[in-house]
Amino acid sequence: MEDRYARYRHLRLDWPEEGILRLTFDRPERHNAIDRETHSELTYIWRDIDADPEVSVVLVTGRGRVFSAGGDFDFVEEIADDPEVRLRGWKEARDLVYNILDCNKPIVSAINGPAAGAGLVVGLLADVSVAARSAKIVDGHTRLGVAAGDVAVMLWPLLCGLAKAKYHLLLCEPLSGEEAERIGLVSLCVEDERVQEVALTIARRLRDGAPCAIRWTKYALNNWLRSAGPLFDVSTALEILGFTTEEVREGLASWREKRPPRFARRCPL
Repeated sequence: MEDRYARYRHLRLDWPEEGILRLTFDRPERHNAIDRETHSELTYIWRDIDADPEVSVVLVTGRGRVFSAGGDFDFVEEIADDPEVRLRGWKEARDLVYNILDCNKPIVSAINGPAAGAGLVVGLLADVSVAARSAKIVDGHTRLGVAAGDVAVMLWPLLCGLAKAKYHLLLCEPLSGEEAERIGLVSLCVEDERVQEVALTIARRLRDGAPCAIRWTKYALNNWLRSAGPLFDVSTALEILGFTTEEVREGLASWREKRPPRFARRCPL
């Protein structure tokens, strides 16, 4: 592995083929949940990938039968309790999205199982997303007690339309890989045992294509998302504001106690 990646200790990196860098969420004992260190690495690795002449394509997946369970609850609790962690998390949440958008290398995701949180951000922002049929895709922000942030407000309405985006983001309604493909949230849905094979085949085709033409097409298409930057900035700010409320504490407690949340039915706004 190139020295430029030596500092990334919480992401598993390897080269399945020449020119294809595979990034794997590698905390199977925690369902590949994203802790504080992994979140920081996941935010800034895209700048190194962008600058690496050896990388033609990035392939993102999760180890085992889970893509990523989203934010580690210990990390979520830190964000709620510590203003410094909260503000750093806000900056990283913004930088993660913009760094992926600005990375000039095409990205393929192999969503091999349940996907949520920051892991799902990468999975859906990939230029080509391949989901396993049984994959469970869910944005659980409002279930936790915070506004849908990350990239959802920017991305979901563009991919699947405003009505479907509202339904899934307000209610935290999960989707199978098959349903995600049907509404346009992912590029492809394939049988579970084929997700890695198909994703690698697509990565290979991108690697062997005209590099400038592909990268410039990606850059132009991503201007749809850049134009929605103000929507994204507002949504992440409101998400972070939510971490100062009692709603997120009830959401966290309900997850830890494995019970439905009991939110107050009134909002002061």
